[in-house]
Amino acid sequence: MYAILDIESTGGKYNEESITEIAIYKFDGKKIIDQFSSLVNPEKNIQPFVQKLTGINDNMVKTAPKFFEIAKRIIEITNNCVLVAHNADFDYRILKTEFKRLGFNFNSKIICTVILSKKLIPNLKSYKLGNLSKSLGIPIQNRHRAQGDAMATLKIFELLLNKDSKKNIDSFVIENNKTKKNKFLSIINKLPNEVGVYYIFNNKNEIIYIGKSIDIKKRVTQHLTGILKKEIKIQKNIKQIKYDLTGNELIALLKEENEIQNKKPKYNRYLFHELLKFGVRVSKNEKYNKLIFEKIDKRKKYLELFKNKKSAIKRLDYWINKYKLCQKYTFLNNGSQTTCFNYKIEKCNGACVEKEKPSDYNSRLKSLSEFHEYDYKDFLIIDKGYNSKIKSFVFIRNNKFNGYGYFELNHQIKDYELLEKRMIKMHETKTIKRIINSYVRRNKFKKIIEL
Repeated sequence: MYAILDIESTGGKYNEESITEIAIYKFDGKKIIDQFSSLVNPEKNIQPFVQKLTGINDNMVKTAPKFFEIAKRIIEITNNCVLVAHNADFDYRILKTEFKRLGFNFNSKIICTVILSKKLIPNLKSYKLGNLSKSLGIPIQNRHRAQGDAMATLKIFELLLNKDSKKNIDSFVIENNKTKKNKFLSIINKLPNEVGVYYIFNNKNEIIYIGKSIDIKKRVTQHLTGILKKEIKIQKNIKQIKYDLTGNELIALLKEENEIQNKKPKYNRYLFHELLKFGVRVSKNEKYNKLIFEKIDKRKKYLELFKNKKSAIKRLDYWINKYKLCQKYTFLNNGSQTTCFNYKIEKCNGACVEKEKPSDYNSRLKSLSEFHEYDYKDFLIIDKGYNSKIKSFVFIRNNKFNGYGYFELNHQIKDYELLEKRMIKMHETKTIKRIINSYVRRNKFKKIIEL
């Protein structure tokens, strides 16, 4: 028996979303034998972009039942069923979160129609619900509404059941979290609830995944009970886990980045900086300095790196507004501009018509450049160590990250020679520089010592 499910939510931070609409069809493989659908009062505001996508707004759900009022009905209709959903990880996670808020541990076996479709109908351009339905000739009424999307998912699942000539659907059933957790209990129980970096090994003693967390045990448990494609691969191949405690999140972030770069584990995504093929730099060849977008040249210095021009333009819009930059002197200018649009709406000080002094304009561009540099040339970021007697340091020398280390006594960090001896050296990348700057600006450390 199957329960075909679709959920719409408020949007927002991960695991803080709430349900705004739910639809469930109980399906025996041939026909619908029960159904339930309802708007749900999430008791919080719906994100604007979600309102625009679904058409569900705060007024619509104001008088709808709250989740606790429909929870019993959901349990009744899903009892002894395998939950089926498109991108099942999302719907199942939201449902579990809602039940968890009520103090109830909801568990079910799951089938994801995205995973199943990729296996039984390979080589399609897209497996998004709308695109998949269209390619299969399945109409969707009320797209991005729970009832319409659940019905489309049911029709897709029905087609997949018919295509499954080898009757292998059961092999795509994902175990519930409780069963998985029991299976990996011997691994999970050895892990600490502390911050650090963890290494997942297969039976050939190869590292297949490296991660970091402020709670290693909790994060690994998520890997070993999750239903995402990567998580399932890890579950099938895991043999053991080793870990290094770092004492604080900054060193965990730096160590994770460095270890992934050096070891390149099978199930880690490409390192972010390896996807960044383009850069934006400041050109001082004209009296008004310009922002240039180009493919990376290792001999040149860039403010930031990007995957493509689209992502660079998005960042540039922020810079233009914050530093009152002139569009004419950025890569938005196609060569034909004499005055920029922002000047016409009085958001540009007039560099494009030489109304603003070059020195004033270039000074603001210098402020943008300095924002991407460290605040000091030589300094230490002091934070917690891996036990109560130890402190950690992150060492920046000549405006460049050198590495990190640990110390017990204050005199151990008073000169460069001692720092060098105690330090674990690392290579600085653009990603590492961004990690450190972000951490410092969020004031998450104990103190900074300027050297």
